[in-house]
Amino acid sequence: MQNKVAMIGAVGIDTNIYLYGREVDFSVEMNFSQNRDYIGQAGGYGAKLFCSLGYETKCIAAIGEDYHGKWIREEFTSSGIESLWISDPQGTHRSINLMYPDGRRKNFYDAKGSMEIVPDEKACERFLAGVRLAHFSIENWCRFLLPIAKRLGIIVSVDIQDVVDPQDPYRRDFVEAADILFFSAANHPNPESLLRMYDNNGTRTVVCGMGSRGVMMSYQGKVERFPAVEWFSPVVDTNGAGDALAVGFCHAHLLRGEDAETAVWKAQLLAKHVCTLKATTEGFLTANQLEEVFSQWNSSGRPVCKV
Repeated sequence: MQNKVAMIGAVGIDTNIYLYGREVDFSVEMNFSQNRDYIGQAGGYGAKLFCSLGYETKCIAAIGEDYHGKWIREEFTSSGIESLWISDPQGTHRSINLMYPDGRRKNFYDAKGSMEIVPDEKACERFLAGVRLAHFSIENWCRFLLPIAKRLGIIVSVDIQDVVDPQDPYRRDFVEAADILFFSAANHPNPESLLRMYDNNGTRTVVCGMGSRGVMMSYQGKVERFPAVEWFSPVVDTNGAGDALAVGFCHAHLLRGEDAETAVWKAQLLAKHVCTLKATTEGFLTANQLEEVFSQWNSSGRPVCKV
């Protein structure tokens, strides 16, 4: 079985600011916090997750010719992730995540030159040859690679993130090209109508992450809701949870051929484990570890997972 996957876009450096207090105190100049830098964003998490699960992983992403870009290049090389780097003259993409003790997060994303970048399509097509599945982020330049992936017969997975307007024209190309679509319900208390809108009359699988409320999925035109899984270790950082949900589902359903319901549970378990890790894209579950966790969770009545 061909097990070569590609992550497209959104690799950068995250700075997480963990507040000691419950809120930012704007009445004073200084707030004390714990600040951590690490390689993150959707592409950083996605590539490292696929790699940890044992896939031959490729990545196409835009980074700067700067310290942060050098850090990413070296880290991906040491992880065995074959990468095609697009040079962004404005620098490496950055995110600042303000992390509250109660689990809330406010993200400040600097995509640098993403709107102006035009990739070398021929080089990208050569690089993607032989890939079975490509998981796309929605940086603007990534849309130019969608027709290439379709032409090569690659399964196209897309995460359109925290949708506000379901008719958003920016996301249209990504939605139309997707064989499987992921999004977050952060802005939609009841996302069922969005799943029905996105599932293309039942021909597209759509998976919506709802955080502590679990997952909603449209599969073959049927919308189902799955409660959140419990985990033995506490949630300390929700960054990367949505990326792990997408990678975990693709791993189980699209690449291993397991049924969609099983894939949802495994994807949630992978995501919950990511939430126990603080400001890192290291220490993710391997495929064997995920199977062990799923087996234990399944055989014990699905209450709590220990790892």
